[in-house]
Amino acid sequence: MAQEKGEVELLLDEESDSLESVTEYIHRIGERVRGMRAQRGITRKDLAKHSGVSERYLAQVETGKANMSISMLWRIAEAMDVGMGDLLPGNHSTEIDLAPLRDFIGRLTREEQKEAYKLLLKHHAGPQGQVGGIALVGLRGAGKTTLGSRLAEEFQIPFVKLGDVIERIAGMDVSEIFSLRGQRTYRRLERQALKEVLETHDKVVLEVGGSLVSEKQTFDLLLSSFYTVWLRADPEEHMQRVAEQGDFRPMDGRMDEAMEDLKHILAEREPYYQASNYMLDTTGRSAEECLQELMGKSKCYCCEWQWS
Repeated sequence: MAQEKGEVELLLDEESDSLESVTEYIHRIGERVRGMRAQRGITRKDLAKHSGVSERYLAQVETGKANMSISMLWRIAEAMDVGMGDLLPGNHSTEIDLAPLRDFIGRLTREEQKEAYKLLLKHHAGPQGQVGGIALVGLRGAGKTTLGSRLAEEFQIPFVKLGDVIERIAGMDVSEIFSLRGQRTYRRLERQALKEVLETHDKVVLEVGGSLVSEKQTFDLLLSSFYTVWLRADPEEHMQRVAEQGDFRPMDGRMDEAMEDLKHILAEREPYYQASNYMLDTTGRSAEECLQELMGKSKCYCCEWQWS
């Protein structure tokens, strides 16, 4: 009898562990859904509209309170134009182990290290082939329009907002594209607009939407065609600037919820923004101060790539 009791307790413990594992897995799926939505710049309202899943249920999914079916997960993935596997927990990290590289460089002499650094710069530090100009990436409120327009004026070349090109091609504004046509159509138009800019401009200062980095092919095209600068700011300063612009897309809800969403969006996109050639922190700095730093760095690459 004692042995049977022990076996029952063991089975109950195993069942409890299994339930905890399932609960944790569901919670991680919710985090992936929320993270991907942040990367893609989609409001919960638009995701609900295009997936056929209610906003309330999506909120439950993102907080790990809903055990959704495979078909529902597929609908959510389709609405965001991502693979269903992208919403399943796994190794989605963009980071790599740099320890072997550091160990290798550490074994080189000082002169060999200098030569290795030159080779890395030559092959990986900038765009490959002809440079289309400077591209500014980052969240809304980082200063892309202010600094981009002034930088273009200084270099006497056009300043282009990729969003304006997208709206012209589509015949409607960006918010309508997302709402009426969905994520897939917007990403197709975004890539088409970038190609048009490259075809119609020799040199340009380009402002791109903050979520472009979530589309690998388009972002790769940007990185290979422009000297890219990530304009960064602290979440609080982002929020203040966005509030002054009166635009909280895609941050729904109250101010505290909007701040939480903004921080989540920045955290999700930061690994991609870090792929830029240069990071300029605009937090607590004047536009003039930031412009001078941006001009100094841009002139360096203009000369190196005969960008005049």
